[in-house]
Amino acid sequence: MTDLPIYTEEHTMFRMIIREFVAAEMTPYVNEWDEAEEFPRGLYRKTGAVGMFGIGFDAEYGGLGHHDAVLLTILAEEVARCAAGGVGASLLSNYIGAPPIQNGGTDDVKGEILPGMLSGDLICALAITEPSGGSDVANLRTTAVRDGDDYIVNGSKTFITSGMRADYVTTAVRTGGPGASGVSLIVIPATTPGFTRTPLKKMGWWCSDTATLYFDDCRVPARYLLGEENGAFQLIMENFNYERLFLIAGMVGASRVCYDEALAWARERITFGARLSESQVIRHKLVDMDRRINATRAWMEQLAYRVDQGDKPIAQLAECKVQASLTMEFCAREASQILGGASYLRGNPVERIYREVRVNAIGGGSEEIMRDLAARQLGI
Repeated sequence: MTDLPIYTEEHTMFRMIIREFVAAEMTPYVNEWDEAEEFPRGLYRKTGAVGMFGIGFDAEYGGLGHHDAVLLTILAEEVARCAAGGVGASLLSNYIGAPPIQNGGTDDVKGEILPGMLSGDLICALAITEPSGGSDVANLRTTAVRDGDDYIVNGSKTFITSGMRADYVTTAVRTGGPGASGVSLIVIPATTPGFTRTPLKKMGWWCSDTATLYFDDCRVPARYLLGEENGAFQLIMENFNYERLFLIAGMVGASRVCYDEALAWARERITFGARLSESQVIRHKLVDMDRRINATRAWMEQLAYRVDQGDKPIAQLAECKVQASLTMEFCAREASQILGGASYLRGNPVERIYREVRVNAIGGGSEEIMRDLAARQLGI
């Protein structure tokens, strides 16, 4: 692959480091981790040691000192090469749970959380979605009522990535009236009395510790408020933009795994006296997979560059997320058709990625929500 001018020497070196790390520390073990429905917590520390958590966080806490959207897409794309989305989802949940702390936390709160998170000793999760509504953030029901120097939090969240392991949960709460103007963000330590959680069984991402969280009169010190009270909605929306870019890159990476697996199989598999790759219909399937991956990746790179220039291409990020999930679905299906029965066996990368298509098409904003968001942004 020839890198575009947007990729610096630092980017190229970072990609090489992450690719080698994934090949050595993740890929050989993902089948075992997925079946066990967890991966070792020690992987966080190994990940922190190679600098995978530092993008967008201040150098004084151990970060890179700047936000680099291109670097973020490299990270997500390369981690996806392990062919187990649950590993990347939980391992890198810090990138959705911790940015609001970086952007809205006091120096004391940032000093308490970020160094441990960047080293891999602490885990952050983001808790937005509620049982009563998924993408309807403006109408969330979890409440936080001020009581002296504390907030009393009551409610629940669900589908929370890293929900079982997280040491700190960046939580969207209602501190004011109805609608977006009454929403705040509060970091809740997992040790807070009244905070409990239960694991969720899922179609895919088996090794990701997804959970439902419960807050029963949780008394949280007011210093954990992020930004201004009732002023978190914009902070949440901006965080979604980076999350979607991250998801897009992960889907591009997973799609490429499907292509690589299908290509390798087609070159080796002998049917009716000839290699499968000699069949025109198979070659066309592979070309169509490659074509869609390249188109999606090129769009992703353009958007990452625009974000780094200070642009906020909300509509295009929403559209590209739809493009990426449709590409992943297409590639998983076509790879499965090429591999045949082998793709239906547990432990096969294509089988695992096929199960993970739906969570990518739903998480971070479903395809339907993304289309509607894009329409509103475009004035349609």
